[in-house]
Amino acid sequence: MTPDQRPAHEHRDPVDLPDWMRQPTPARRTPARLLDGLVERHPRLDAARRAWWRWRDRTRWGDSHPHVVAVVSFVVAAVLGTAAVFGAYYLFALAMGDHYY
Repeated sequence: MTPDQRPAHEHRDPVDLPDWMRQPTPARRTPARLLDGLVERHPRLDAARRAWWRWRDRTRWGDSHPHVVAVVSFVVAAVLGTAAVFGAYYLFALAMGDHYY
């Protein structure tokens, strides 16, 4: 016996589905679906897309070395921030006519 106390060979009563479930409207023809169909029709484009997916799903170096990436990104941000501040000071000094740089 099955959990609902009927033998397994007996089927449930048919379900009366609404028309919108029996015959759904076709998918809209958007530019993305047109491009997707074009890519699927050409084997080389499809192979390139699959290669792109494999490349995108690879394990990135930053994922396997998060501490190194954090330290390097901090140093790069500090250097760029310092350069931006000193660059702004230099331009301000040029604009004011003070040549103390």
